[in-house]
Amino acid sequence: MTKTMLALATAATLAVTAVAAPAPAEARGGRVAAGVIGGLAAGALIGGAIASSRPAYGYPPPAYYAPAPAYYGPSCYWSRERFWDGYGWRMRRVRVC
Repeated sequence: MTKTMLALATAATLAVTAVAAPAPAEARGGRVAAGVIGGLAAGALIGGAIASSRPAYGYPPPAYYAPAPAYYGPSCYWSRERFWDGYGWRMRRVRVC
């Protein structure tokens, strides 16, 4: 759906550009612009039909997809621990794995 919309938007942009450009003095009746617009419209229709004809399932993902992250080793974190040092309770940071 998005490819079709992109193709139609591109065709519309090119058509407006072709029509908005100043035509030479000898181009009578706008035949050149009509041919360009007709060709772009036909190309957009044919391209949309081809793009929608193939199924969207059954194909492997593109090669640029990165694999899921893999975390090696144990998951360690820092925690605060209360301990008795003989004179009173103290806090220290310990690594827990």
